[in-house]
Amino acid sequence: MAHTPVNHPARPIYRAIGGLTGLYLVVFGVLGIIASAGNEVLAQDDTRSIGQGTNLGFSLISVLLGLAVLAGTAIGRNIDVVLNQWLAYLLMAVSLAGLAFLQTEANIFNFSVATVIVLMVLSLVLLMVGMYGKVGTDEEREAFEKARLVL
Repeated sequence: MAHTPVNHPARPIYRAIGGLTGLYLVVFGVLGIIASAGNEVLAQDDTRSIGQGTNLGFSLISVLLGLAVLAGTAIGRNIDVVLNQWLAYLLMAVSLAGLAFLQTEANIFNFSVATVIVLMVLSLVLLMVGMYGKVGTDEEREAFEKARLVL
């Protein structure tokens, strides 16, 4: 039995928060594409979008990730739960790697400290959304409630 709640009462709110997170990634990516137009894909310069360091490559990845989150949110049916959780883990790994390589030549996505912080916050929000957005039958919900009350 999974330890995530089934049919949480605030599920629509969490789903909306997930959609807003995807929308933020798309807006950040589009503004980053505009700001880094004409630069190399993995340029390491002073390009900023919404106060965060970026380049054309990371802006394109942000747009794709944001569209994936928005598509999962639109589809629902627990696809968004799985997608949000996996993307949260991916964003955590990318932000920690970006923090590790911040002052080196290996900073291929042109991260700044602000980018790392925002990515970590977004990943935690997506993880929270993935944990509380699970949909199930009434029997699954009752089984979860009984198991929760026993603990």
